[in-house]
Amino acid sequence: MPQDLIEFYGTECVHCREMEPLIEKLEKEEGLKIERLEVWHNTDNLNIMRELDKGYCGGVPFFYNKKANKWICGSTSYEKFKEWAKGQ
Repeated sequence: MPQDLIEFYGTECVHCREMEPLIEKLEKEEGLKIERLEVWHNTDNLNIMRELDKGYCGGVPFFYNKKANKWICGSTSYEKFKEWAKGQ
């Protein structure tokens, strides 16, 4: 099973690509690691996303913090993204 911070994304997803610089910034500045799981071409990852999503988002990007049981649906600001990652 994946680690605590997970991004579910689609390879061709424009909104997922918009979040890539924020992911890189968060990992560099905060030392946090986000596991990235592609779901449009990987059924196993899609099933993991569905299990964690429980119908809240239904699409990508979908960010899930297992430790804090918090999620983000779609693109967001860096500040909200950082709060999510820290479980706030």
